[in-house]
Amino acid sequence: MSAPASLWRRVAAGVYDLFPLAALWMLAGLLWIAPTGGRAVPPGDPLFRAWLLVVAFAYYAISWRGGQTIGMRAWKIHVEPARVPWARLAVRFAVALVGLAAAGAGIWWALLDPERRCWHDIAAGTRVVRR
Repeated sequence: MSAPASLWRRVAAGVYDLFPLAALWMLAGLLWIAPTGGRAVPPGDPLFRAWLLVVAFAYYAISWRGGQTIGMRAWKIHVEPARVPWARLAVRFAVALVGLAAAGAGIWWALLDPERRCWHDIAAGTRVVRR
């Protein structure tokens, strides 16, 4: 059995993942405004925010289904078990958002959990381990 990934590696991978996610969001924004002739998106547009959330879910779910995001590859950690079902990936993503919104409590939970799991790991039945 592989050793659980440390919180600092998980956070470092998460920060690293902001770069490809930002690029995907820029592309998603371009696709969103292209049909309007380049007209700006109104601030706080709920449909546009939902679109960006779908793009973020797609990035993470596809990456997790393969075992690693780009940031996880860089920090040599991966999600177990392999090939997590899509419904569990949706739960993992949703609970991760809640955990972040709760002042990061869902992430900090890994400091208290004996297996170093965050809320989203517990909810989805996954764990992040070191390669």
